[in-house]
Amino acid sequence: MNILITGGAGFIGSHVVRLFVNKYPDYRIINLDKLTYAGNLANLKDIEAKPNYKFVKMDICDFEGVMNLMQTEHIDGVIHLAAESHVDRSIKDPFTFAQTNVMGTLSLLQAAKAYWESLPEKYEGKRFYHISTDEVYGALAMTHPDGIEPPFTTKASSGEHHLAYGDKFFTEDLKYQPHSPYSAAKASSDHFVRAFHDTYGLPTIVTNCSNNYGPYQFPEKLIPLFINNIRHRKPLPVYGKGENVRDWLYVEDHARAIDTIFHRGNVAETYNIGGFNEWKNIDIVKVLIKTVDRLLGRKEGEDMDLITYVTDRAGHDLRYAIDSTKLQKELGWEPSLQFEEGIEKTVRWYLDNQAWLDNVTSGKYQDYYHDMYDKR
Repeated sequence: MNILITGGAGFIGSHVVRLFVNKYPDYRIINLDKLTYAGNLANLKDIEAKPNYKFVKMDICDFEGVMNLMQTEHIDGVIHLAAESHVDRSIKDPFTFAQTNVMGTLSLLQAAKAYWESLPEKYEGKRFYHISTDEVYGALAMTHPDGIEPPFTTKASSGEHHLAYGDKFFTEDLKYQPHSPYSAAKASSDHFVRAFHDTYGLPTIVTNCSNNYGPYQFPEKLIPLFINNIRHRKPLPVYGKGENVRDWLYVEDHARAIDTIFHRGNVAETYNIGGFNEWKNIDIVKVLIKTVDRLLGRKEGEDMDLITYVTDRAGHDLRYAIDSTKLQKELGWEPSLQFEEGIEKTVRWYLDNQAWLDNVTSGKYQDYYHDMYDKR
């Protein structure tokens, strides 16, 4: 198979590219990335010389370029991760999010449709897999039918009990209610993907995933930003009172889910990917402080005074919580790491890879790779 992975130089995308390149030596993996600020080919330095890997610098909004790539590389499957994804940036610049997330997705859909329909076998053996977010569902309340204060133990549709901050979860049939320009753009792209299946028969799949964490995440996101700030004893700005709740999933578990769904998921289906792992933002911050302090040989928790509370951002959803029962029951996927183990691995990685972090925070990571591909 020849698989096009978009956004493969980003955080989640680089883990998916690495998994596919190493696990499937008979596949050809083409990594398409525009190399915006969030794209860093240093994330893939360990596999860049593999014979079944190729990088192409391109904007997914370049329809003619994408169409030509589909034809010349004989693409059999698309795994679409390329997106603008930072909510704060979407509030300041919604046009960019609409352009990339909506029009870029439409460009890929139209190119896949046109190329695959030109083949004798047409859609046979083809697949367009679109990765989305849990934020399209809006927000969940922190409630219990008996008035019990969260967190409490509740039962998901799988029948398993989990520590949760509410009795409701995001399921695949839930109505979309996006509240930020970012989630609105992703919701729109999801609708286009499904419309291309319903209208043209394009073999599509959509997944909506909870918050990811792990190595190579761009340090504007909470976990890598705060690890770096704790190390350098800089302030830790927490929105509001830090009461917002998120469901967290280790990035390599997300990559495994994508692998499973790409190969075994049913066309036209939606699968939610999550860890049944809810945490308040302020509790995440406290865990990070204790872990970083301990691993740096400081007194555990001595940097708690770095926490500063800042004005909450507009449209900040209270709680996200994914119910991934469908994926677990139908395809047998489940998270491999408990959060405590995953956060330990994550903190160790950032502490052990300070050079990578310094290159990103200074902007130096853009110089070599961006100049190299710009001159081609």
